[in-house]
Amino acid sequence: MQRNNKEVADFYNSPAWKKTRKAYKLYRMNLCERCNGIGYYVHHKKYITANNVHDSNITLNFENLELLCKYCHNKEHFEQELGYEFDEDGQLRPPIEG
Repeated sequence: MQRNNKEVADFYNSPAWKKTRKAYKLYRMNLCERCNGIGYYVHHKKYITANNVHDSNITLNFENLELLCKYCHNKEHFEQELGYEFDEDGQLRPPIEG
């Protein structure tokens, strides 16, 4: 995932993304698609990169989007990569050893 790329950053600030994000949240009735909590993040199933940022089938297609609450979004991005997760208040929680 290359979120520091200027083109990717520009995409997330674009009117097209803001309009799609708002429409998708309404389409999903603001509910997280994994836990039915309050949806906050419109997540791209196939991550946006410098190589696909101009492909609207990836960036703006509802089939590549998923509405997630903060917990499920953090779990998607951080728990898998680092073994860490965030609590309900957004504080970093160490991995559970088991």
